[in-house]
Amino acid sequence: MKTYHGARTIDGLVVTVDGQALDPHYEVQRFTKFGFEWSYEGESPRQLALAILVDHLADRERAMRVAEPFMRDVVANLDNDWKLTSKEIDEAIRKIEPG
Repeated sequence: MKTYHGARTIDGLVVTVDGQALDPHYEVQRFTKFGFEWSYEGESPRQLALAILVDHLADRERAMRVAEPFMRDVVANLDNDWKLTSKEIDEAIRKIEPG
């Protein structure tokens, strides 16, 4: 099970997966040139949603399909410092794509 973590630090935003920097996966889709953000709806939170989903699902097409609702339902509601587990991501995806 993977763990994703985000934090606002004195040096800026840090997003990791299992302690390693999370790839923004610009090769799949580039929504922003400003990197990741969270706690609101927009282009940078959408980039974070996509990056998490591409890493978690290992399925670029499915990640693109669920990135927008995942951004609205999950990423836009994250606190300044947050943690998401694979299990929590799977639960959120099940709500987006039931069945």
